[in-house]
Amino acid sequence: MTLQTVILAAGMGSRLGRSLPKPLTELSDGRTIMRQQHDNIFAAFGDDAKITTVVGYRAETIVEAFPAADYVYNERYDQTNTSKSLLRALAATGKAGVLWMNGDVVFDPRILGRAIALIERDQSFVTVNTAKVSDEEVKYTVDAAGHIDELSKTVSNGIGEAVGINYVSARDKKAFMRQLARVGDQDYFERGLELAIREDGLRLAPMDISDLYAVEVDFAEDLERANLYV
Repeated sequence: MTLQTVILAAGMGSRLGRSLPKPLTELSDGRTIMRQQHDNIFAAFGDDAKITTVVGYRAETIVEAFPAADYVYNERYDQTNTSKSLLRALAATGKAGVLWMNGDVVFDPRILGRAIALIERDQSFVTVNTAKVSDEEVKYTVDAAGHIDELSKTVSNGIGEAVGINYVSARDKKAFMRQLARVGDQDYFERGLELAIREDGLRLAPMDISDLYAVEVDFAEDLERANLYV
């Protein structure tokens, strides 16, 4: 399967307190976060999987570390959030469906194996963890049919957390991009998904990976937790 994948890696990641971009943070097994992501992508989808990375802060360090990847530059990385970085990447990947992930997620390689069936059906999805619901994280609710209804950090009575690994189908991509263009510069890409659900009828499936690990590394304690798995 030749799959278009996107890694969002433009941010400064200042909360972790490192000088390099957060995806270049080294894990206890000697790999960087981004190397673990690349390894997981190729293990699930083969060596011909196409990786496009959105860079901004200290972009040259990521390009030097992964010269074979394709790159999109967000020159406004210090003024915009993930909605605008993702919009740039989706525009560079043609009409095909796209799997994308935040560049700071350390995750179980079995997650992408679980995603294959949904991707082969071209079903848009958000990867979720129902084992915990933290106020700081992106939370979600579902409608009567079991599809994602609300998706943001401000959701009340969320039934789980979004992990930061997602897929938009070829049929949903145009509407999603239109909504990403509408949202504010400081909005996360989840705002574009919410609008596409509400206004374009996007049917977004939750893919539960509560039995597997996925750690978004924002702080030093997150890195310590991620290192327990790798």
